[in-house]
Amino acid sequence: MKTETISHTIKINLTGGIVSPGDLFTILEQAERCGVRNVHIGNRQQLLFTIDHEKMDDLVERFEVNEIDFESDSDEYPNIMSSYVTEEVLYTPNWLREGVYKDILDSFSYRPRLKINIVDYSQNLIPFFTGNLNFISSSVSNFWYLYIRFPKTTTMYCWPSLVYSEDIAGISEVIESVIFRSPDLFYNNPDIKGQQLVERVGKENGFLMQEFDHPLIHTDFQLPYYEGFNKYRENKLWLGIYRRQEDFNVEFLKDICTLCSKTRIGQLYTTAWKSLIIKNIDLLDRIYWSNLLNNYRINVRHAANELNWQLEDLCEEALTLKTQLVREFEEADLRTYRLCFAIKTKPRTGLFGSVVIRKRSTRGRGGSILYEVLHTRDFNPNSKDYVSIDREVRQHQLGSKLIAICESYYLLRDKLASGSGPASEQSKTLPAVVASSWQCQLCLTCYNEQYGDTANGLQPGISFESLEYYNCPVCDSSKENFQPLKVSVAPV
Repeated sequence: MKTETISHTIKINLTGGIVSPGDLFTILEQAERCGVRNVHIGNRQQLLFTIDHEKMDDLVERFEVNEIDFESDSDEYPNIMSSYVTEEVLYTPNWLREGVYKDILDSFSYRPRLKINIVDYSQNLIPFFTGNLNFISSSVSNFWYLYIRFPKTTTMYCWPSLVYSEDIAGISEVIESVIFRSPDLFYNNPDIKGQQLVERVGKENGFLMQEFDHPLIHTDFQLPYYEGFNKYRENKLWLGIYRRQEDFNVEFLKDICTLCSKTRIGQLYTTAWKSLIIKNIDLLDRIYWSNLLNNYRINVRHAANELNWQLEDLCEEALTLKTQLVREFEEADLRTYRLCFAIKTKPRTGLFGSVVIRKRSTRGRGGSILYEVLHTRDFNPNSKDYVSIDREVRQHQLGSKLIAICESYYLLRDKLASGSGPASEQSKTLPAVVASSWQCQLCLTCYNEQYGDTANGLQPGISFESLEYYNCPVCDSSKENFQPLKVSVAPV
């Protein structure tokens, strides 16, 4: 009887999505000597690979000798994500530069157990809110918004003031300490009160804070094309590499590291889309990079409707489903511009997507798997306000369901742009231009009269002004802290 081979998943954090060619070469070389042939980039910009059980002791010894930190079959210490990869090549923000990112990342003297995101508000490559502590740059130099998503919950709380760059590591450590010391209050608790956390952190340390004059404004989502050769200075290129099966050949990556050293490139970057980016390629050196891609038959021009997907790490089931759906998209010659998709096969994976396919635990007739299809109300994937379209979709129905959502999205976009067509004619799967809404000035939660607040017994159609009392369902602030605003589908 054949015994099934046991394997282990190895995770190596690349802090901020950055690694030097020399360090990466060492990791790859030691892994290769233990039989590893392919590695993966994770959703949090980390490095992942699997290894056979009988090779595990050898790998541990090699990594310890070379001082390589790693985790086996666990994620107790999640990678710190950052939008450092976008600096200069995709965006040119006012004050957020390479030095600021480096200073912040270098200031972490502890290993965070919470997921931390450090992102520029003007970019769309790295998601805003997939962490527990989400630091998002403001218009004020060296100050950041902080949005806290409490562990094992969907509760989001906006810190009441901006955080100084030099305090990000310190306040992260204190917040983490408070949360894990009081799990009954701040961990896996649907009734978390963010203000309680503020009070406890404030009592313990004095951090430089600044009040913000206006709430964070989400940028209109437009995923940049992150593949191929791209010119960004008069004589410089950056190269983005995506792999359809999400795996990178070890020999190929080692040759990349070697070429980086020969051409004086000091850093490599990973993205949340499981791709690799090389910056600072001299125009005269392009021929060497082209030859390297040719030698390994690497394609760097995939269709846009294949690049805008988020899947769980090392999930063959999701990858197979994505391949099926992308094929259907291609057959339909489908436009997916300004949309991105996520496939969730497990609960609480925190993936990023304007349209989400979520596997359900129940099954339909004949034992077929059922999926729920959702989208964010404004189709911005940085939003966490989802609308469920259908909770009983079989796998063979998913393609047509997603195609219909895309077509309805563009139809509505055209109607809104032209101002034609009454709301009643607009697709039921998409939000129409909605009635007056009210927004909490502390955490930015909205009360929308069209949808009400059913979790608190307020049915759709109840006007905000008619409520004698109301408390924000996220931060518990009173009705007086809400301000009116008009909400519509974001312009595209």
